[in-house]
Amino acid sequence: MIEANPASDLQRRHRRVATYVVCVVFSMVGLAYASVPLYELFCRVTGYGGTPKIAQSESGLRGNKILTVRLDANIASDLPWIFEPDVPSIKLRTGETATVFYKVRNRSDKATVGIAGYNVAPDRAGMFFNKIACFCFNEQVLGPGESMDMPVVFYLDPKLETDEIMKYSDMVTMSYTFYASKTPVAAVKGKPAL
Repeated sequence: MIEANPASDLQRRHRRVATYVVCVVFSMVGLAYASVPLYELFCRVTGYGGTPKIAQSESGLRGNKILTVRLDANIASDLPWIFEPDVPSIKLRTGETATVFYKVRNRSDKATVGIAGYNVAPDRAGMFFNKIACFCFNEQVLGPGESMDMPVVFYLDPKLETDEIMKYSDMVTMSYTFYASKTPVAAVKGKPAL
């Protein structure tokens, strides 16, 4: 009769536990790296968290509700730009496509690179806010004192009128914030501005 060696059984169990722990750690690190892009994709597709959806074309439907769309512009403190919408707000019928312009100007004496992020408030409105064209997430280069007009084309889905939360809302805020980009000016110069 062969007797089991308790020391070798214990070593096998320790190796098995160590293997599981290493696999769990590697899985967690992988998920940590994948979570940000997956969350951004989820928000863009669903409109979750006030993230507007990307539309390929104008809405084929027109709704009855007219909302005020407030336009908000912000600049991070390390970017020497002035950034503002042409108008503070517009009135928009659901399903109707609108084009608004934001103006940006570089106040510094050297070329700088900025990149804009956006959101919509209330958060629930992101499900119904459809962007057709936008300057967001594209690095923009402005030379010393240079300015630029940047369009945003969007519509509010008429389904907003039947949503239990949004049907009582009469205002939506579209907010952009420009941040300084770490990309060198020379690396962005050849790319199109919009």
